[in-house]
Amino acid sequence: MSSKQPDLTALPRQIVTGKARLAGVLGWPVSHSRSPRLHNYWLARYGIDGVYVPLPVKPEQFAQAVKGLQAAGFRGANVTIPHKEAAYALADELDHSARRAGAVNTFIFEENGSIRGLSTDGDGFVASLESAGHAPTGKALLLGAGGAARSVAAALQDRGVQVAVSNRTQDRAEALAQALSGLDVVPWDMWEEQLGSYDLLVNTTSLGMEGGPDPMFRPSLQHAAPHLVVADIVYVPRLTPLLAEAEQKGLKTVGGLGMLLHQARLGFREWYGHDPEVDAELEAYVRASL
Repeated sequence: MSSKQPDLTALPRQIVTGKARLAGVLGWPVSHSRSPRLHNYWLARYGIDGVYVPLPVKPEQFAQAVKGLQAAGFRGANVTIPHKEAAYALADELDHSARRAGAVNTFIFEENGSIRGLSTDGDGFVASLESAGHAPTGKALLLGAGGAARSVAAALQDRGVQVAVSNRTQDRAEALAQALSGLDVVPWDMWEEQLGSYDLLVNTTSLGMEGGPDPMFRPSLQHAAPHLVVADIVYVPRLTPLLAEAEQKGLKTVGGLGMLLHQARLGFREWYGHDPEVDAELEAYVRASL
């Protein structure tokens, strides 16, 4: 995709009237979220009367805030750290992806007053792979055993991929394997040497993230098969240490921004009634804020 800054003057002005459709993102903090930039870009691009706002909500006020948004006429909301498990418990109805992920990142406020919970992270990740020309097949190894790992692992399993997980804390990896039947566990000190038997490697941790616990995370990929696809859900920086190492070895790579963009489509479609397009212009606009 092109990294050229899009010409925003070519976009229509965003429409906001008394009939505007409302949605937002709940998090604590939430200032880092690029979701408002992403959704408001789509709203302007498609001339939709609506707005999407950041909603900083403390954990102890989460349930009250969600009910307040619903009462105020919001169509729904995204949910980010640290509220995804609380959102799972609050939803009246859970779709298949949310039950598999054990978390909710998208609320749909139904007209009958109920709250439907979805998890779009895993499907967004798979869509980002597919858009890059790397439909997942064969065997995948995931680094990490947190909520993102579970979402990605479940989505890959649902598409017939054999998934293994490796985590620095073995107990967490084993707990994830118990939650998702058929998931294998690879000890952290052994995954590098076993890499040759996998078709896809995914970093679902914050390792290598700008400001994260280990921004210089650079594992050895010397045992990787030539066809290995290396993906990272981190999108700041664009070229993480893991992806840089993979590119140096001539391996195919998929960055984390695509997952962010693709996971947003389902919520937007539900709230605003339009299926938005993920393209180079959108990626350039969101990337310009990173």
